[in-house]
Amino acid sequence: MEAAVRNSLYGFEIREPDQRRALEGERKTHDIKQLWQRSHEILRLALIMPKHKEIARVLGITEATVSNTLNSELGRRKLSKMRLARDGETIDVAKRVAELLPKAIDTYEKILDGDPTVTKMMKETADTISMDIAGYRAPTKTQTANLYMSPDELVKFKQRGIAAARSAGMIVEAELVNDEDDEGGEDV
Repeated sequence: MEAAVRNSLYGFEIREPDQRRALEGERKTHDIKQLWQRSHEILRLALIMPKHKEIARVLGITEATVSNTLNSELGRRKLSKMRLARDGETIDVAKRVAELLPKAIDTYEKILDGDPTVTKMMKETADTISMDIAGYRAPTKTQTANLYMSPDELVKFKQRGIAAARSAGMIVEAELVNDEDDEGGEDV
């Protein structure tokens, strides 16, 4: 970065004072909260990114800053605590998997043996849990939209939904409620 240059009264070039440095007699102050937040962000990224170069690129800072933060006494202590917490969560999940595994195997043995007490819902639940444990969890993000329908369109929509649910074996009994009979004015 080049310092700004100006001409003095006698025509000599004078450089402007470096704004990055404190003026003589003053102390340079830093926004501690901002520095602390950046340090936390560096430490958080260090848990998932092993290389200083990657962390520096993501945060738009130098590798030296990343290295200084991670190698400082506070940085090492905080990172150690964060790793212990992360590893503790992993151990808890492994324990939970170990608890669920015998139940899942028992359910699958019933399914494979053709046990008549096993329902379609039990099989689908076992499949979902097994996929979750294996790391193939179904997407959970939902998208919403507003839809305006006439009363006739709404009744047809409800009928199609009930028919689809019955064909999937989900609904035993269902009846349509007429919106006009509803005194509260709420949708059904």
